[in-house]
Amino acid sequence: MKKIAFVACMIASTMVANAQEVDKEKVQTQAEAAADAKKDLLKVDTGEKIWKFSGVTGLNAAATSLSNWAAGGNDNVNGVIFGRLRLLYHKDKIAWDSNLDMEYGMSYIDQNTDKVQKSSDRIKLNTKVGYEFAKKWYVTALLGLNTQFALGRSYEGKDDDNPIISKFFAPAYTDISVGVDWKPNDIFSVYMSPIAGRFTTVAVSKSMNRKHSDLYPLEDGGLERVLKEKYAVWKYDDNDDKDFSSDTRAELGFSVKGAVNYSIKDLKITSTLGLYTPYASDRKKININKNDDTKPAVYRYRDNNRCIGNFDVDWDVAISYQLFKCLQTTLSTSMKYYNGVMIADKDGNEAERLQFKTILGVGVGYNF
Repeated sequence: MKKIAFVACMIASTMVANAQEVDKEKVQTQAEAAADAKKDLLKVDTGEKIWKFSGVTGLNAAATSLSNWAAGGNDNVNGVIFGRLRLLYHKDKIAWDSNLDMEYGMSYIDQNTDKVQKSSDRIKLNTKVGYEFAKKWYVTALLGLNTQFALGRSYEGKDDDNPIISKFFAPAYTDISVGVDWKPNDIFSVYMSPIAGRFTTVAVSKSMNRKHSDLYPLEDGGLERVLKEKYAVWKYDDNDDKDFSSDTRAELGFSVKGAVNYSIKDLKITSTLGLYTPYASDRKKININKNDDTKPAVYRYRDNNRCIGNFDVDWDVAISYQLFKCLQTTLSTSMKYYNGVMIADKDGNEAERLQFKTILGVGVGYNF
């Protein structure tokens, strides 16, 4: 019996040892398979790309032809070419968002003067880079530029003698700021900066001043002074007289910017809203007509109404819908209000005014 029990114990021990050996090999095989599966899973494209490029480009055109039209009017052709582009980078805690909005339009009107007129002109660039310090919150640096492509005129039926009211980099608004950006998703963002610098530039070369000296005499400062006066790029000297020696007005203030970039199938909606107020607080009043006895006294604040609490407003909305593969309809609106920028009404009275523009068009275009 002892021999039988001994043999049985030996057989059982051998079976257990073999079972343990088999289990080790099985576990090792499963571990290797799991490691390979993990590597394959990391290679899978989940659709989350580091770089995202999107936008809309197109050309809208319209033509009107009239014959014996009792209500009046002229034959005309209008065309607007535009591009609204967005480049987004997002990896780990770094987010970089850049937007470029460009638009240029011309009109041909069958009339005796001012047959060719500019209808729209815009260059708007915003780029911001941020580091995520809390979920959806980024400490951000922003750079923005807003100007135009070509010479702008007030069309008064004088052809090339129409008053010049703007040009490339006259004006140009440059924003440099540091703040906090809330980005709950890739569609919506709100940026706030208590340290926001705004530089308003009116750059007119000497050659351009000479070129238009017949309309704007050089002894009066030429075109340069006219545009600096219009866009408030000057400061008062100690005698309360205007000093036009600088091409740029620099300000420090508070800025808020909101942005929406939404796409669903063939519909794309983009909107940006910018608010800015400088920290200036000089409230001394100046009679702006003090050197002209023929005009009544008109008082404005010494800082030309550019002071804390007076906000500049810049709001753009663009909606585009892709019809078929290349046909596109677009609606864009712009609303602006700038303190210190004087706009004359039909009677020639100048004041700060709300600016508004709407463009509705159908043409060829492409969403991507």
